Amino acid sequence: MKKLSLITFLFAITFLSSCELVGDIFQAGAYTAVIVIVIVVALVIWLISKFRGRS
Repeated sequence: MKKLSLITFLFAITFLSSCELVGDIFQAGAYTAVIVIVIVVALVIWLISKFRGRS
């Protein structure tokens, strides 16, 4: 049983790179954050231009 768990552990270390997965998740999160920030800034600018047009 101990040999089987060692083989499983070595297989997991070799083929499952968790650091790469975490990096990809953070990279996707960074892209999502940039998109959301651009949308929010565009919305704020649009709202300001609407209120300035009234007065």
